[in-house]
Amino acid sequence: MIPGGMRNQRQMELAMRRLGMTTEPIEGVEEVVIRTKDKEHVFQAPEVTILSVQGVRTYQVVGNVSVRARSAGPLVGSSPAAPSAPAAPAGPPEEDVQLVMEQANVERSEALGALAAAGGEPAEAILKLLSRRGPGGG
Repeated sequence: MIPGGMRNQRQMELAMRRLGMTTEPIEGVEEVVIRTKDKEHVFQAPEVTILSVQGVRTYQVVGNVSVRARSAGPLVGSSPAAPSAPAAPAGPPEEDVQLVMEQANVERSEALGALAAAGGEPAEAILKLLSRRGPGGG
């Protein structure tokens, strides 16, 4: 920014306000996960700040990061004292389970069974559940 930088916090805040910039910390953040095609970058207990510049919000995440493969394997570069992230749950995504439960009007266990039988395809699971009831529904 300015050579030598501003040394006074109040001057810095005034200059930012004149430029239409505001910052807002987010309190109590437990974890931030950034997912790429093959990796997850996991920040445990980071400091997160929202920087707003003329209506555009940018999130700043500061903290120690651990990188792991998307297969939810062990954390890469984490210390032994660092808490490891829970393993990815086995089975279909929760959104799919909820969709099947709502559309076919069945309990969770039935939705899970139908998804398993349909190879994880929600539409196929819903159709199988609905066709098994016959005309008139359930």
